Amino acid sequence: MKNAPRVTRIEVFQFEYELEDIGREPTIGLPVYKPGNTLRTSANGVRIETDAGITGEYIGGSATEYSAFPMFAPSLIGSSALDREGFYNNAKQATRQHARMGTGVADMALWDLAGKFYDAPLYELLGGASRKLQCYASTYVGDHEKGGLDSPEAYADFAEQCLELGYPAFKIHGWQDASIEKQVAVVHAVGKRVGGKMDLMLDPFCAIRTFGEALKLGWACDEWRYLWLEDPFKDGGVSAHAHRKLRQLIKTPLLQLEHLRGLESHVDFIEAQATDFVRIDPDYDGGVTGSMKIAHASEGFGLDVELHSPGPVRRHIMSAIRNTNYYEMGLLHPKVGPFQPEIYADGYRDGIDAVDEKGCVEPPQGPGMGVEFNWDYINAHRTDTVVYE
Repeated sequence: MKNAPRVTRIEVFQFEYELEDIGREPTIGLPVYKPGNTLRTSANGVRIETDAGITGEYIGGSATEYSAFPMFAPSLIGSSALDREGFYNNAKQATRQHARMGTGVADMALWDLAGKFYDAPLYELLGGASRKLQCYASTYVGDHEKGGLDSPEAYADFAEQCLELGYPAFKIHGWQDASIEKQVAVVHAVGKRVGGKMDLMLDPFCAIRTFGEALKLGWACDEWRYLWLEDPFKDGGVSAHAHRKLRQLIKTPLLQLEHLRGLESHVDFIEAQATDFVRIDPDYDGGVTGSMKIAHASEGFGLDVELHSPGPVRRHIMSAIRNTNYYEMGLLHPKVGPFQPEIYADGYRDGIDAVDEKGCVEPPQGPGMGVEFNWDYINAHRTDTVVYE
């Protein structure tokens, strides 16, 4: 048996990149189509090195996540890089007053390291197998630019485009500043155009102001049999009572829990009968370790989990669990590319044309996360590095 590698060094870094024809909408700063504008933004990552010469890597997550590393990174130095369960529990305790920030991104790097150590893709370590993963096209939030997602009809046109590309499902992120009448109109426009031809979802991104307006939106979804309604309220998606009441008055299933972190919060929300589908995100929910715990707990309640946002780790997790339906391909727009930097050197990509003719993708096949990062590009654009050793 191989000796477990020990963590010797942790490197946290940030780098900048530019996106053309994208800006920030004024309400809460979400990316939005803005022709002629260049958006300069940043990405973050972590590398965990060991005495065996094996390094675990992850790129993703906000700078806020990495700000919590000083609370647990020193205790990782010298520890077994394979003791992910031990790290999960210790880091969860260390960051208990800080929303468990950073636990997820560090855990994913440790899983990447383990896959490289055992020379196996992540989905195999999780007990899964490579398989086709159906995708839904997940839009940018609405804009007010000609040719963009500026009207209900524009969303319907884009849904038809995604249907022609093979996507079996389409999710609307509406406007952050529109009237409830306009929000309802896009539900009807897309439903009328492609309802019955593809599964439809609606995610207002917590933009709906009142319970009454959320109810109107839910009734509109009912008419077209939307698969789910996600995070409607200005509460930020965290009130079990409000969502349970909404569930009692509409037929459309709810998908919640993107904004509550961790196993215990998810189980409490499920037990309160406040959601139908369960959202998980490895960045927020304790990485692969935490996400798998939530997936299995949800399975015990008979519920499906849906992973938030695209990426290699999400593909591996989906390939290792039964109770899930769709891979979120996004953010997508008829005029611009995804809101992600080009960081891969091996051809891996997420984007509107990254699916096959049936709207599917597969997990990477290499060891660990299964992708090779473009370190020449990343290092050339670095703006900050913090080292723990």
